[in-house]
Amino acid sequence: MNYLVAVLQDRIQAEAAYVALEKEGIEATILGRGYKSADEFGLIDPNEQAKKQAQLMAFWLVPFGFFGGVTFNLLTGLETFPWVGQVGNAIIGGLLGAGAGAMGSVFAGGGVGLVLGSGDALPYRNRLNAGKYLVVVQGSESLTRQATSLLRQFKPENLQGYADTSIR
Repeated sequence: MNYLVAVLQDRIQAEAAYVALEKEGIEATILGRGYKSADEFGLIDPNEQAKKQAQLMAFWLVPFGFFGGVTFNLLTGLETFPWVGQVGNAIIGGLLGAGAGAMGSVFAGGGVGLVLGSGDALPYRNRLNAGKYLVVVQGSESLTRQATSLLRQFKPENLQGYADTSIR
């Protein structure tokens, strides 16, 4: 399945492009105010995905880090704080290990993408938030090529094609 996404300035342009595509027998979807939202269409929110991935990683890395910190402290016999004793030092080592696990879940689990942003979905969401409209065509490569030539007439701000490479 191939996708073609055109970013148009206003509703009138988006509707005109949609009508032109329909006249040629090409099904399209309009995203924007008064039409489908990004969530309804299935445009993945990269921030939400990164948050879910970081939480999933934290579920495993924080306890693993705690037990790793306790084990390291007991094996090395470190007494960082002599006044809390051996058990207290082991617990402090565990807490430091849990903190390292939490940081690892942010970095390895997608928190960097959460902070910096990633993928094409975010720019499209930003354009929708700015009041612009997306016209999306889904279909075969020949269909999206035909739609590309039609949509260029409307001078879109951006016209981008994508190929779904996921194996099902």
